[in-house]
Amino acid sequence: MSDVKRIETPLTQEKLKTLKAGDNVLLSGVIYTGRDAAHKKMVEALEQGLELPFNMKDQVIYFVGPTPAKEGQVIGSAGPTTSGRMDAYSPKLIAQGLTGMIGKGLRSPEVIEAMKEHGAVYFGAIGGAGALIAKRIVSAEVISYPELGPEAVRRLVVKDFPAIVIIDQEGTNLYESGKAQYRTV
Repeated sequence: MSDVKRIETPLTQEKLKTLKAGDNVLLSGVIYTGRDAAHKKMVEALEQGLELPFNMKDQVIYFVGPTPAKEGQVIGSAGPTTSGRMDAYSPKLIAQGLTGMIGKGLRSPEVIEAMKEHGAVYFGAIGGAGALIAKRIVSAEVISYPELGPEAVRRLVVKDFPAIVIIDQEGTNLYESGKAQYRTV
């Protein structure tokens, strides 16, 4: 696995510059969770001048609503949620300093533009592998919006969380370049 990049959070602009679409990465450190209900609450908080659950600067959000943990586990199955559900909210959080998002599926042109303007990347996690991904989560703590249940904002500590850079900070999109590669064959 020598072609895998190991990235420790926080995900600074310097680290972003080393990431290109198609890179395989193993993330370690603190990341946060949030799906569409939590994203909506965070953007509403911003609009009302309220504090966010965590400082977005150089942080990574994983789009996940984990299942309850079984006895002896830190967290239940933790597979990625379709990222397009966060597209209405992501540009505002990226403008607050968010540098990484983890999910599955396509992102809107507005999200990609915000990523290019402010410096952020979109990582893909493997859908259907939630139980395996959960084994990379060392600790999990609900830090905000507990009323949302699985969609509450959590602070996770991860070790060697596997992901692929789908869209880099320059806007290079693996979904597009991958399709183009096969069209020329």
